[in-house]
Amino acid sequence: MLRDISNYQGTFVVQSAFRLSPLLFQRPGEIRQMLWDDVDLVAGEWRPYVSKTDFHHIVPLSTQAIAILEAIQPLTGNGQYVFPSSRGDGRPMSDNTIRTALKSLGYDSDVMTAHGFRTTASTLLNEQGWSPDAIERQLAHAPRDQVRAAYNRAQYLDERRRMMQSWADYLDKLKSGADVIPFEKRA
Repeated sequence: MLRDISNYQGTFVVQSAFRLSPLLFQRPGEIRQMLWDDVDLVAGEWRPYVSKTDFHHIVPLSTQAIAILEAIQPLTGNGQYVFPSSRGDGRPMSDNTIRTALKSLGYDSDVMTAHGFRTTASTLLNEQGWSPDAIERQLAHAPRDQVRAAYNRAQYLDERRRMMQSWADYLDKLKSGADVIPFEKRA
């Protein structure tokens, strides 16, 4: 699937959002509504406001994610959205765009969804031994325990920076053919 995403032939804006999705594994709506004002390529961070959990989230960017954002910046960097609508109406990309791109590659929703990048990343990062707290913070999940949520404001940023670079490197290895896990593909 990563090779298919890499070879996707849609518009450059959609290609970029599609390639960034597995790297960041944030909610699809947050990625499609990514604002240039929230991206700091020098610091290697994206700092969106996450309305679902009501806080400003810090997403460390791997070198691969930064390269994607640097490549699209000349095209969309003067606008509000990193991934604007193709209609040129000042809105972000449609919420169906990545779903449609996956489907065009033969990945129906019972095989993979845009939100599924989150599940996949969480599962594999847990299996790789990363701290569950760092993974949950990366997913922008608030602790279920209300007392812990009230007192634990830890960001686990150092570990998350290492984890996000390791994750991007792992995806590159999968894309190049190491430890490939076949998915049923439907045309």
